[in-house]
Amino acid sequence: MADLKRIQAETVAYFRALDENATLRHHFRGTDEEGGSWYFEAVPDRGELVAVKQAELTSAGRLHRYSWERLEDEHGFLTDQAIDPEEDLLETIPAEEFQRVWTR
Repeated sequence: MADLKRIQAETVAYFRALDENATLRHHFRGTDEEGGSWYFEAVPDRGELVAVKQAELTSAGRLHRYSWERLEDEHGFLTDQAIDPEEDLLETIPAEEFQRVWTR
């Protein structure tokens, strides 16, 4: 149990440091088969884009948000995979659009 708590604390610290120290941010949107939308705020880290914030807006209008402050819940979790906009079929969006959804 102590190892799990340590790993979780290290994960939170990693994402928090990325988020708080980022000088460049990228924003993306994708859709799923059920008509929901995914929104990502990603920052560069070691040659990859890492999501520091993720929002899912379901087809029913429910919003789920993930970041270092809330890595996961019963519905989902902040992705631990690098963001590749072309491979993941994501559309680049303005920061304002991401913020509008994130603060909804």
